[in-house]
Amino acid sequence: MTAHENADATPHGDALDKIDTGSAVVTDDGFENPGFPPHKPRQTDLDPQKEKRAERQVFGWFLLSMVGSVFAIVAYFAFPITESDLGSVRLNNLFLGLGLSLGLLGIGFGAVHWARQLMSGEEIAEDRHLTRGTEATRARAVEIFKLGDEESGFSRRSLIRNSLIAALALFPLPAVFMFRDIAPKEDAVEAIAHTMWEAGTRLALDPTGTPIKADDVTIGSAFHVIPFGMDNHAHDYLDQKALAVVLLMRLPAEDLNEVEGRRGWSYDGIVAYSKICTHVGCPVALYEQHTHHLLCPCHQSTFDVTNHAAVIFGPAARPLPQLPIAVDDEGYLVAQSDFTEPIGPSFWERQNHVNNDEHVQVLGQNTEDRA
Repeated sequence: MTAHENADATPHGDALDKIDTGSAVVTDDGFENPGFPPHKPRQTDLDPQKEKRAERQVFGWFLLSMVGSVFAIVAYFAFPITESDLGSVRLNNLFLGLGLSLGLLGIGFGAVHWARQLMSGEEIAEDRHLTRGTEATRARAVEIFKLGDEESGFSRRSLIRNSLIAALALFPLPAVFMFRDIAPKEDAVEAIAHTMWEAGTRLALDPTGTPIKADDVTIGSAFHVIPFGMDNHAHDYLDQKALAVVLLMRLPAEDLNEVEGRRGWSYDGIVAYSKICTHVGCPVALYEQHTHHLLCPCHQSTFDVTNHAAVIFGPAARPLPQLPIAVDDEGYLVAQSDFTEPIGPSFWERQNHVNNDEHVQVLGQNTEDRA
């Protein structure tokens, strides 16, 4: 190596020794916190007249919300839905929707306009603390709450505050009227306490309406059953069907563990239970023929058919109501009576609608107290 080559190699070797070859990122590339931009006052901050005008505008939005909510209530009754008249449905939905939209949009636009024009517009930063609970922290929380009230003007601006409260109070009222109108005119509890099942009513297949003979029901089978003779053209056909639908199953008679008083409610291993789950009213439509369990697909409530459909799993509060059945002279399955207790979800009033003369408790449980 020549002297010239040696002179060139030495500086490059020293430079390579000073380079951190394990990282290609320059560590000194951060920037200082620029802070918040200077606060720019709004027109409402500088001009009291414009501030007052903005306050009236917010009040106007809240007033519009109140008008919309009242209009929705009036429209619901002024444009009633008439059966078989699609025009009445369109008018009812149109004006009801307009009223509800005004009620909601008025609150939304008013709140946004209030925040943008009248509440404090300065940006602030607050360090996040991992824990809280000391007296100083709680005192600081109260202080921040009061500061927020002061900056928003909630207590000071009585016109906006009162109109907001009125708008929020009126907005849910249309829903109250609509939901109340859904309920039947008669006593709601009485309406679901009885079904179309009567003594001698034949059991029929759903949806054909064909009567069922006992010989047609084989062991392990399950049928969806409705009362024979239901008029599917009646205006309340679906409502009556929803109350009366049952599940009919047949299992070996020796597998049934029937309590005294209910031994005559089945026929040669054939039993019938309400299809309506006692939790929230979903259809119990899954039958496991090997375990003789009925399963509700909504919330997995499981009922044991061998023990009067007692609840063995899930949130249901009581067994499925049993329909007493028998066989008539022609071999058709018939109901002995209606259900002796209300079908469907448990409710507090059901204890006053249990036929105490015919109802027999199951498994020593007081079903009325459980409901």
